[in-house]
Amino acid sequence: MHLTVVSRIFAPEPSAASFRLRAVANSASHSGHAVTVLTSMVPRRLRKVDSDLGPRVEVRRAPVLRDKAGYVRGYLQYMSFDIPLMFRLLVGRRPDVVLVEPPPTTGAIVRLACAIRRVPYVYYAADVWSDAASMTGAPSWIVDAVRSMEKFAMRGARRLLSVSTGVTERLAEWGLGAQSVTVGNGIDLEQFCFDGEAADLGEPYFVYAGTASEVHGAVIFVQAFERVLATNPQARLVFIGQGAEWDAIAEVAHRLPTDSVVMKPRMEPEQVAIWLRGARASLASVRTGGGYDFAFPTKIYASAACGTPVIYAGTGPGHRFVHESIAGDAVPYELEAVASAMARHLETDVVLDQRRAIARWAAENVDIDAVAARAVDVLTSELRPA
Repeated sequence: MHLTVVSRIFAPEPSAASFRLRAVANSASHSGHAVTVLTSMVPRRLRKVDSDLGPRVEVRRAPVLRDKAGYVRGYLQYMSFDIPLMFRLLVGRRPDVVLVEPPPTTGAIVRLACAIRRVPYVYYAADVWSDAASMTGAPSWIVDAVRSMEKFAMRGARRLLSVSTGVTERLAEWGLGAQSVTVGNGIDLEQFCFDGEAADLGEPYFVYAGTASEVHGAVIFVQAFERVLATNPQARLVFIGQGAEWDAIAEVAHRLPTDSVVMKPRMEPEQVAIWLRGARASLASVRTGGGYDFAFPTKIYASAACGTPVIYAGTGPGHRFVHESIAGDAVPYELEAVASAMARHLETDVVLDQRRAIARWAAENVDIDAVAARAVDVLTSELRPA
């Protein structure tokens, strides 16, 4: 098989999509397939970072516009990738199948190009973008446009790879259940693991690592932390990443004692793991009540793989996952509930055997290589005669 992977973001740029797609590319490569990745030029600071790719994986990069945080996010940024993508897909060797990562604009371009070249494609439904857009305060006409484009991109696909049962159920509501295959999601267990260096701030700290968008509502953690400091003034809170709520988080942090909240930019997975291993607990959330409760933050997997308990605020599959496993505490998306959970973890000593047990459990349940193998099975099935 010759597989073409299309994504505006790819390894070594840190993101859940990068981890997921690299695993699929490597799994296909190790199974004897050739893989071409059409993606964007990485930021300058990452150009010497090893992408850790298999022997049959070729990555072709093109320049794109990035926002002020250095991320390919926003309508102009997406267009800077999508418009040249049409021509990149129409020239060169014809692939046997294409795997496309959202956003829906990219999916729509892939549908058009694949129709012209008569190539089947598979859409990686890692998210439902139009539902997420509805939580950002965007005008209804924009949300409607995104939803129409998303359905257009999905309906042309041979298969939809869903990362969770929640996403699969949402796709079924759109009449796309027959096309959907739940392959799950996971984390790279070589990058996120129990053994390794752990950060030490001299005081117990919590860490939120990843995107802080309107969907996540991560600002609740710094608001709850303000209450926690009243009885635990030695505690610290670390945010690693970027997102639409970054400024709102910083605004609350500036009200708090100096150095009690530390905000760091996106960093390599191995560096994130260092911060996770040293934390009293990690933090993850999905804002409740916006119609997006089916979302599942992959930062939960990263924390569990490092053996660090997670405090999850929200409902839906993330809440069920944490509540039904040994990964940590699942609480409502409410200030008092979050503050109480943070205080409990500060009052509880770190027990290494418990953390090893969490990491062992994660190794058995959230290995991204197993997810990638399932995805490759779906991709190759599209080439077999009916």
